This record gives sequence, structure tokens and C-alpha cells, in this order.
Amino acid sequence: MSPASLAARLLRRAATTSSSPFSALARRGLNSSAPVPLPRRLPAATSSSAGTTARRFLASQSPASSYASKSSADENLRRVIESEIECVVQSEESTADKHIDLPDDFPFEIIDNPGDQTITLQREIAGETIKAAIYTNFDTEEDLDDEDDKSDKDEESFKPAIQMVVTIQKPEGPILEFDCNFNDDELAIENMRVLNRDNPDAENVYEGPRFPVLDESLQKALHRYLEVRGFKHSLHDWLYEYMMRKDEKEYVIWLKNMKEFIGGN
Repeated sequence: MSPASLAARLLRRAATTSSSPFSALARRGLNSSAPVPLPRRLPAATSSSAGTTARRFLASQSPASSYASKSSADENLRRVIESEIECVVQSEESTADKHIDLPDDFPFEIIDNPGDQTITLQREIAGETIKAAIYTNFDTEEDLDDEDDKSDKDEESFKPAIQMVVTIQKPEGPILEFDCNFNDDELAIENMRVLNRDNPDAENVYEGPRFPVLDESLQKALHRYLEVRGFKHSLHDWLYEYMMRKDEKEYVIWLKNMKEFIGGN
């Protein structure tokens, strides 16, 4: 898939994608939102003539014509899905089956479950358990929504930032969590938190200042802290290629699942 094709897909996705998925507070907010109650019954018709019109309209839709319309719509959707699958699978630029060499001295175990929107990089070092969740839904809002930036970007060199959440924990004590954007210039830390091991999703916990307002020397020290644990600049290109391949594979599986639901040969 070319960078220009990726940009087009991400632009479409950005129009409907919510904000960054890796904020713990955002996750809690989404999970706690109350459902909107549905009405128990439809409101009564305001006039008898309106009710007569509605009944006349419903009566005009015979079961045979409704079934024919449904079958036609289903068949059209199935053909479109098949065409999209063929386009992706047969593309000369398809990355789905491309072999991607690991970087030199790659220290992580890769956990990649089909159907998940993330992969996990994991390692143990000096009594610490280090995990990084990498997301396939790239940071489209930051990379694509700024019209001024888009006009200056070369489509052929376009690479979206990669969202990553790093957690570091020891056998005892709190957990460190970092929200990051990994781009081809640097590993940008958006935020970091110190979490309670026994209740990491606790509400109303003081999480410290936002990362950009921390003292500059503290910011540099935290960047170095992640670097020595394996999150180096050289990791970006491999991550980008791997996540592009996963995104394409998951997209094809998603299309095939939709086709299976629609039915037909």
C-alpha cells in the first residue's frame, strides 16, 4: 500500500475516529457513560388521516417486493466487498505477506493476536516487566487534520505517528505508564502517570503535571529512561512497517467477516 493510499484511508477514518485511545481517563469516561433510555412506545398519531396514510404506505409494500429489494441490496453490498478484498489482496504494493526483518538487538517478545487492534512488545529486564501496547489506528487527528501541515507534506514520505502505551512495573510498588507518539523524528511522550498497583483505574488520583510542563531536565531524563529499556529511535521504521502489515491483514479479515454475515457465494 502506497503512502498516498494510506493517507487517503486515514483521512476517511479520521472523520469518524474518536480521540486517542490510550488515555486511561478517557477509557474510564467511555465505560462509565450512562445509556440513553429508549422510549417504551411510539407516540400516538396526531391525527386519524396521518394514521390512514401510514397504513396505506405499509400496505403498498408487499412481502415479495420487500424481499426483492433486500436481496438486491445484499447482493450489491456483497459484490462491493468482494471487489475491495480483491483490490487489497492483489495489490502489488500489498504488505500483508511481506517479511519484515527485526531490527538489530531487538529485545522484545511480540504478542500479536488476530482480531486485536494492538500488538504488545514485552520484555523482562533487571526485575522489571516492561510492556508496550502499539495501536494500528494511527494518530490521524494529529497527523492529518492540520490543513497547513498537510499542504507542506510530501505524500511519498508520509508516515503517521504511531500510538504507544508503555507500562513499567516491579514486583512491588506502583506502576509507571507513559502515553507516547512514536514518529520518525523522536519518541514523543504525551503524558506519564504513577499508578496504584492494586487499583490502577482509581478515579480522582493525582497523576502529576502534564508532561510538556515538566522541567526540561526531567523530560530529558524520562526520555533516556525509556531509551535504555529498548524504546529507541531505530525502532520506528520497523514498527511502522509491522503495523502497516497488521492493519492491512485485519482490514481483509474484517471485510471477510462482513461478507460472511451478508451471505451468498
